[in-house]
Amino acid sequence: MNGLAKLVSDSGVITWRNVMNVRRNPEWLLGATAFPIMFVLMFAYVFGNAIGGPGGDSADYREFLIAGIFAQTVAFNSSYTVIGFANDLQKGIIDRFRSLPMSRLAVIIGRTTADQVLSVLVLVVMTFTGLLIGWRIHSSAADAALGYLMILLFAFALSWVGAYIGLLTRSVEVANSAGLIWLFPLTFVSSAFVPQESLPGVLGTIADWNPFTAAVNATRDLFGNTNPAGWPPPSGWPAENAALYAVLSCVAIIAIFAPLATARYRKVASR
Repeated sequence: MNGLAKLVSDSGVITWRNVMNVRRNPEWLLGATAFPIMFVLMFAYVFGNAIGGPGGDSADYREFLIAGIFAQTVAFNSSYTVIGFANDLQKGIIDRFRSLPMSRLAVIIGRTTADQVLSVLVLVVMTFTGLLIGWRIHSSAADAALGYLMILLFAFALSWVGAYIGLLTRSVEVANSAGLIWLFPLTFVSSAFVPQESLPGVLGTIADWNPFTAAVNATRDLFGNTNPAGWPPPSGWPAENAALYAVLSCVAIIAIFAPLATARYRKVASR
């Protein structure tokens, strides 16, 4: 078996192993969906009338909200990548993988691919949640499919960040915090819940260039969801080229963190 075929085969085995772990621990899936559903209900019904635009139109705001919730959900799922690697390190499973005649890169690819499966399952749940509260897609089926692919590409990019952080933290307790602490500024200093134009000064500038904002804006455009009435449309190069900037950001994140995660795995697996 040549190197590439072996990598694909080994990655498939590790992916299946990690997916089965989710099946055996359904609380992971419950945890991955419960918080996003709570965010949807809280922002749609508790805060919707207060921040749903100058007219307080919560129906318009719910349509604006869902793309942000989708992106937030898959971003927070990267914390499971962190915890998964930390758990494998703590239990010595990485040492067992090292003793097997398998590709080292397969362990990382298997983990990030399995987390993509989790993201797909969670997006299905969140789609039905959005439909129940009145969210609708106003674009073609092709554009809608591209919107979901945009979210999954963003999820895949962030899973490599999670892989690197998980390989740095050798205990699950530390991983629980390390996997989430960087996600809060990433998701909230963005256009997920309010337009970036509403953020003051430097926060607005950060939000404009935040890859999370680009992924959210691109998904909204592809779904045909617009800002609530009275809210100005996003402006500036990142907003006007949201899909391009989101894809370039994802490629850059993978290009930076895939080698870092791979190098870190080789280091911890060689001990």
